[in-house]
Amino acid sequence: MHSENVVEMRGDLERIVALAADVERWPEILPHYRWVTLLEGGGDRKVVEMAARRDRIPVRWRAIQEIDRSGATPIITYRHIKGWTKGMVVDWTFDPQPDRILVRIRHDFSPPWPVVGGFVADRIIGPQFVENIAGRTLATIKGIVERERTNGSGDPPATPPAAAATEPSS
Repeated sequence: MHSENVVEMRGDLERIVALAADVERWPEILPHYRWVTLLEGGGDRKVVEMAARRDRIPVRWRAIQEIDRSGATPIITYRHIKGWTKGMVVDWTFDPQPDRILVRIRHDFSPPWPVVGGFVADRIIGPQFVENIAGRTLATIKGIVERERTNGSGDPPATPPAAAATEPSS
């Protein structure tokens, strides 16, 4: 399975990267995230357990997050190490343009399940779960960054209004 979600954000690259990297805070700013627990590490390398919702369906996984700051822009990589998506690799990349930043989340996953693995990943996990959750994550971060740019505020509200309106009650 290979999927990509891309969004244009009008805002500061450093702020976008900071929001993307600060996964422990995601449940405060991303209403579809139930929790993120730091299990070990910190800074540019950490092991986290993450739990989100795809509408009313709960999902959970454990991943290693590593941030490579050696290039022109950082790359945030997650390697899923536990859960149904064990083995998935996720990369967040940032492409500065003159008046915006293109933010891309790429997921690659080849499940080890015989016979049905590719079908399940390509038809269910990718389009029904990964793309939905990644799309909501990008849309919410975009809303935060662009509202901050417009009104000059510091931290975003705990529940961004646009994101809260799309979340069904549990």
